[in-house]
Amino acid sequence: MDRLADSLLTALMTIRNLSMSSPTLTLIAALGAGLAGGVFFAFSTFVMDGLGRLPDRAGLAAMQQINKAAPTPAFMVLWLGTAVLCVAIGISAVRRWGEPPAVWLLVGAGLYLAMMILTFAYHIPQNDALALLDPTAPGSGARWRSYHSTWTAVNHLRTLACAASSVAFVVAYRLT
Repeated sequence: MDRLADSLLTALMTIRNLSMSSPTLTLIAALGAGLAGGVFFAFSTFVMDGLGRLPDRAGLAAMQQINKAAPTPAFMVLWLGTAVLCVAIGISAVRRWGEPPAVWLLVGAGLYLAMMILTFAYHIPQNDALALLDPTAPGSGARWRSYHSTWTAVNHLRTLACAASSVAFVVAYRLT
């Protein structure tokens, strides 16, 4: 985890040293938001459906394993790195208010950061609670079904936020 923190700090310092009007950073943010949204889209459109078709014990156990496997270094750098970039772009957009891409940059950054807040406020606590369940214990099946339906519905919001963020960054890029 220290290497990840060091990598993110290095990325933040690099971003800080670059001109925030850089169209390249806007494209990187669009790509990062789009890739993150693609992961969430996959879960919303077929992964959770597939897990829901399994017997409750198997679906719950599979989701527990997916949640353990998800925070890979590559995904975390993409996901958190895009968030760091969005903070920098958002600050820059406020400083450059009045320039054509500023509104779109702020919208793109805000949507991505809203997705992060939703993830930390809802998805991570739900995943942590699911991790504590014994798939064979009485009542676990009902808890899995409730988790599955609500988690998926809220995940649709993350998908839309990332997609809209990516589109906003592309519009901002076109205005530069």
